[in-house]
Amino acid sequence: MNRILILFAHPAFERSRVHRSLIEAISQLEGITIRDLYEDYPEFDIDIEKEKQFLLQHSIIVWQHPLFWYSGPALLKQWQDLVLEHGWAYGKKGHALDGKKIFNAITSGGEMNAYRPEGLQRSSIKDFLLPFERTAQLCRMNYLPPFWIPGTHKLNPEQIRKFSEQYRNLLVLIRDSDPDHNGFSQVSFLNELVITE
Repeated sequence: MNRILILFAHPAFERSRVHRSLIEAISQLEGITIRDLYEDYPEFDIDIEKEKQFLLQHSIIVWQHPLFWYSGPALLKQWQDLVLEHGWAYGKKGHALDGKKIFNAITSGGEMNAYRPEGLQRSSIKDFLLPFERTAQLCRMNYLPPFWIPGTHKLNPEQIRKFSEQYRNLLVLIRDSDPDHNGFSQVSFLNELVITE
């Protein structure tokens, strides 16, 4: 069984219908640790050594967050800046995270068709996630395709429930299988592995 670490960053969690539903759907799953960064570090005073230990104890890492101004929330960037230290996470002697799997589980207010070269955003969602991908690769982690929920402002409760079920099923699949041998890298979005009716 793969142990999964959810690094959850949402500065207005109390107002998020979608992320609240996602967290509730996975909160009781065995083998999954949820770290609410804004709850744990409201002053942005990150305990670097504690965060490193969480990373070492898990083989799958998930950056779960809304897309804010084409990136992640500020505290997630602060976490990356402080925790992923040279000589530990990357660099000639930085091998602590070698081979771990990582991906983004994101939401966006914009709908899927907005994230195309000819769409409103003029770029794909993967273009905006490139800094996360390069960060993972620099740390010698295997970056998997994202799990993406677009158009969150227009989702009704039943649609949110289905996405939450899909997310839960995805984490169970990743937890209980070998991401290297199950086509996880062959899809555009991890959502495709757990289609729900």
